[in-house]
Amino acid sequence: MAFSWDCRIARAGELSEKHATVSELLKFYQQLVRFQKSVYEQLPSAQEHDLAVLLPYFPGLISLVKTVGSPALAQAAAELEQDSPQDRLELLASIWQHQVDSSQLASEYAFFAQALVQPYAEFLAGRAGQVAEGSPPVCPFCGSKPQVAVLRPEGDGGKRSLLCSLCATEWNFRRLVCPNCGEENKDHLPVYAANEFDYVRVEACDTCRTYIKSIDLTKNGNAIPMVDELATLSLNLWAQENNYRKLRPNLFGV
Repeated sequence: MAFSWDCRIARAGELSEKHATVSELLKFYQQLVRFQKSVYEQLPSAQEHDLAVLLPYFPGLISLVKTVGSPALAQAAAELEQDSPQDRLELLASIWQHQVDSSQLASEYAFFAQALVQPYAEFLAGRAGQVAEGSPPVCPFCGSKPQVAVLRPEGDGGKRSLLCSLCATEWNFRRLVCPNCGEENKDHLPVYAANEFDYVRVEACDTCRTYIKSIDLTKNGNAIPMVDELATLSLNLWAQENNYRKLRPNLFGV
């Protein structure tokens, strides 16, 4: 099931009113998703669907970030403003073609690449309609790592899936398995949850020391995983204090 752009926008606004500590970030994200939605809606009119179709949107993204982004992102925006079209195309390709892991890029530059590639990737994934076989640890469409896990109602429990960090493809994945290293021993797979967010869990792995957040839609059917994952940054502190690293940092590098 896809989570529409409008649902993400509305959820970001709702959570920004409830959680003061991340309100500014969520309001920025809300404006960013409005921008991404406009890119997504204009892509069907493009004659060619390669990365070059994204170049005309760079100025709009740079302008948005310089207006409402963090000082670090605004500085990166000013630097990108001086880059050539070829430089920008190479930046986009570094993410889309997995030439480098996003963690290897400066987080500010990775932000710009992902912010533009996400609507492009979602558009292509939507046209492909690919369904995964088995339980692959990476996206069956674009090969990216998952951003967040999702639990959906099934029978008396919940069925687990993973949500791609780039194209938002969702695919089934076994419950008690680490999506990073494949660990299956439940004694090595600790789970942490906070009272403030009883529907969000940190699912960690003691074997590879990674973690992924899981959004339980059986407990909160109004949650939008990519938004609620961003709104629960306080849960990251537990993971950091216990020496776990996130399987895939979100759009903002956290």
